[in-house]
Amino acid sequence: MTTPFATRAAVSRFSSWGGVAVFFALAIVGLFYVKWSPYYAKAFIAAQDHTLGASIVSGNLPASPGVSLQAGFAFSIAYLKAIWQALLLGLVLGAGVEAVLPRLRLSQFFSGSKGSLRATAFAVPSMMCTCCCAPIAVGLIESGASASSALVYWLANPVLNPAALVFIGFVLGWQWAALRLVVGVALVFVVGDLAARLVSPDWRPPGAPTRPDNTGQPLLLVWGRAFVRLAVRLIPEYVVLVFALGMVRAWFFPAMTPDIGHAIWLTTALAAAGTLFVIPTAGEVPIIQVLQQFGLGGAGAAALLITLPAVSLPSLAMLGRALPIRALIVLGLGTFAFGLIAAAAAASLGL
Repeated sequence: MTTPFATRAAVSRFSSWGGVAVFFALAIVGLFYVKWSPYYAKAFIAAQDHTLGASIVSGNLPASPGVSLQAGFAFSIAYLKAIWQALLLGLVLGAGVEAVLPRLRLSQFFSGSKGSLRATAFAVPSMMCTCCCAPIAVGLIESGASASSALVYWLANPVLNPAALVFIGFVLGWQWAALRLVVGVALVFVVGDLAARLVSPDWRPPGAPTRPDNTGQPLLLVWGRAFVRLAVRLIPEYVVLVFALGMVRAWFFPAMTPDIGHAIWLTTALAAAGTLFVIPTAGEVPIIQVLQQFGLGGAGAAALLITLPAVSLPSLAMLGRALPIRALIVLGLGTFAFGLIAAAAAASLGL
């Protein structure tokens, strides 16, 4: 005879695995709609036209607009129009990681020597920008996944994005795609591991939710609460930082001329600018292409190729409550350093 306790346990197990199934189905459908299908079509356009359009920083001009509120509004509208669907998906999936996926199994899967490789395997088809996948990385950290796996997932999404590599090859040249791949793989694993080493094993993010598996609460209620909590935590400061960066983007990208395009100081400045500035997925491609048309040299282009997609001030802020500040500093400085490494490689190869 089946007892009420056994019945409740069976229902709880069914609800738990049903939530997992819904999570992965939503991830697949969402990524197909937001990423896979649009990028498949865009690849043919890039192959035919050898361009992805105007730069989000300066349009088709050598210089960004001057510092003004109008510049901030214009950039924010263009940027959010490009990423809002992916950001919404990232918030939904990040909430699902926290509220739906079994924590014990999640922490076991993304731990140990194979955890980072598994994280990379999930990151490559996600193809999200550094800000849109930040809610998922936060969800992984707060759900018990190792910091190394969460950070590798976060970095590999934009840096090892296969669609971006294809766009780079068709627009900038396949030698640039190869440079991005080689330096990008090193950045993802080296910087991710170094930053993770500064996160103690018993680290728990302040304010992280405590949720035992199989709470028995309705799936949509638990998921919805987690979504609202993530959105309230991450979105306001994110929007403010995007607006601020758009408003002062002329400070990050000086007017390009052949006279300064190959200067060493410019390479260093662009590596720093790329580390802090925020762009949509593959936004680095038209930025580099437009600047090259006005005299940007290979070293500066390589620095932007690596640093622009990897991290940004808004994405680091989004991870700010999930990681110690020392780990965030390593992520920023490590990205800057690899931008300079890519610049040196481009110069030595004559790109």
